[in-house]
Amino acid sequence: MNNIQKNIKRIISQIESAQKKYGRARNSVQLLAVSKTKPIEAILDAVQGGQKFFGENYVQESINKIQFFRKNYANLSLKWHFIGPIQSNKTRHVSENFDWVHTINRAKIAQRLNDQRPVGMEPIQVLIQVNTCSEKNKFGVFENEIFALVDLITSLPNLTLRGLMSIPANTSDHQSQFIAFSKLTKLKNKLTKKYPQLELDTLSMGMSGDMDAAIRAGSTMLRIGTSIFGTRNDK
Repeated sequence: MNNIQKNIKRIISQIESAQKKYGRARNSVQLLAVSKTKPIEAILDAVQGGQKFFGENYVQESINKIQFFRKNYANLSLKWHFIGPIQSNKTRHVSENFDWVHTINRAKIAQRLNDQRPVGMEPIQVLIQVNTCSEKNKFGVFENEIFALVDLITSLPNLTLRGLMSIPANTSDHQSQFIAFSKLTKLKNKLTKKYPQLELDTLSMGMSGDMDAAIRAGSTMLRIGTSIFGTRNDK
């Protein structure tokens, strides 16, 4: 067992402990391994450690990885999540290659992803990125903008809305982290009440430095990179 595999095992143990501590159901939190800037060899180590879900930020780099694994390890059924900002000129590449997109924050992006999804592929599982800290320099929609975006996404046949994602302000204080994450949980609950026909089962929140608070607040998907792969390489 190499370091990456040991790290995955350790993090899964931490997730299980936090689920128990906060009264969460077993297996209610998924681990998304953030493999941006990491080589194929490191991802393969993670796969051999049982990891199936990977998050990528950079379109061209990620396509090379995805195509390699689909060509050489198709039997593994890996799922690829795009978790970075999406530029309009990159939507086709994202739509053609990824299973999930966490960063929908504009109607134009949602429409392009839908229109560019190849015939025969399953719908993209998507999350709306929400700006929970009300900072204008942060990506994501504000709460008062979200309902129009939900209405659009649910009208698009090649997208399936699964929930919300956020990146809160950086802080090491557990209670501050919890309060920030709880805003997203409350917003998802509002959406569930307004749109009971939707299966909004995903809250993508929590990274290496705040995963405990995220689990406490209701996260169902943690985006963990550094704690698995070590300090990331500069792109």
